Amino acid sequence: VDTTKKVRIFWTTNLITQEERSSMQAVRLHKVLEDGPKILHLLKGIRQKSSLAFESQSQCKRINGLVTRAMEELHSIEDAGTFKHERILESPQSTLVNVSLPNDETKTRTVLNFCANNYLGLSSDPRLIKAAHDALDHRGYGLSSVRFICGTQDIHKELERKIASFHSTDDAILYPSCFDANAGIFEALLGPEDAVISDSLNHASLIDGIRLCKAQRHRYKHSDMLDLENILRETHEIARNRLIVTDGVFSMDGDVAKLKEICDLADIYDAQTLVDDCHATGFFGKTGRGTPEHCGVEGRVDLINSTLGKALGGATGGYTSGPQALIDLLRQKSRPYLFSNTLAPSVVGASLETFRILNESNEHVEKLAKNVTMFRSQMQNAGFKLAGDANNAIVPVMLGDARLTSEIADDMIEEGIYVIGFSYPVVPKGKARIRVQLSAAHSIDEVQKAVDAFIEVGKKRGIIP
Repeated sequence: VDTTKKVRIFWTTNLITQEERSSMQAVRLHKVLEDGPKILHLLKGIRQKSSLAFESQSQCKRINGLVTRAMEELHSIEDAGTFKHERILESPQSTLVNVSLPNDETKTRTVLNFCANNYLGLSSDPRLIKAAHDALDHRGYGLSSVRFICGTQDIHKELERKIASFHSTDDAILYPSCFDANAGIFEALLGPEDAVISDSLNHASLIDGIRLCKAQRHRYKHSDMLDLENILRETHEIARNRLIVTDGVFSMDGDVAKLKEICDLADIYDAQTLVDDCHATGFFGKTGRGTPEHCGVEGRVDLINSTLGKALGGATGGYTSGPQALIDLLRQKSRPYLFSNTLAPSVVGASLETFRILNESNEHVEKLAKNVTMFRSQMQNAGFKLAGDANNAIVPVMLGDARLTSEIADDMIEEGIYVIGFSYPVVPKGKARIRVQLSAAHSIDEVQKAVDAFIEVGKKRGIIP
């Protein structure tokens, strides 16, 4: 582009309102606009956050092939109807939230939230808020340090002991998130002589963590125990240690790993097991101990990675729980632990209160189980196709078409129900779905309202008769 005559304007359409789009008329994503002075004059009355104007040759050089390709890809995502818009909440996380409307982020409405990981309803629980305030008052706002320098307080060690006790393991190690726990475990524990054997539908953080290590990598078909056994048999003589890695509950499908069979195979072939239990810890199983409890294999899973950012209060933080020697080695070698700031005292204080609540009563777990049973039975009776385990709080409503799924999610907002549609590349093509997540905080009436809204929208869109 000759920048003495032209100005290139890159416009991300999701950042402007429909009214602003109309005022620009011909402006579209990655479009080159001529007559720069007129365009710049027009832009004065429009929000500047969504435009980048380049008026000099030196600035124009910064627009390279990477940026151009990124803009073209954004355009194709929007054309496919799969662009992910961030809806803005103007309230605490709860069953009722104030959220921006799909077509006008300047307007909000109060809706019932059925898309949060707030499985136990503790995200805004007054007891956790008080515990967080107390920790702020007595341990400060932050530590400004990694753990091994001056970032470990007594409450961090207390929380690690509580986590280990909850999972019946020797010890636990805290991370800023479970993504960090997954990123830091494989490189620290496995070498080129070892093998990691991963379920094909494992979470992205497990996949990325495995990529960072030098171990031999194998992938078995999702929950296919025959395929897993074949890999265990093939690697029996060529790998020093084999680590079988699986999600406990697969977050997009809501199905549960076959932990009983996996642990049996691990015993037969002298392998170890790691379970990412983020979508189970605290609320799945009779007492909320997660998939090991649900599957009857407590004490047989070697390593459990999970999060404080979902059912256990919903703030941030993750951990690995397991044998003492492995936890000690992670403290010495795990890079996200060694080079990330320690968990904030307020989060630690609230997390300690969460485990106190869980150890004191199963009330939240039992209430959630009732909500799940009610929602699933009524949705199936209405004719909807559901996926996932019948006992889990993740209920995928299978729709297939990506654009239709996005439109139905918008329709549900209009009906006062906040849910999100998921499509490719988050899920396979042709398997778009709305993922409903139940909470112990939902009342029976609120669950009924969600079911009624689905039926109303489903009939209007021809999904159900």
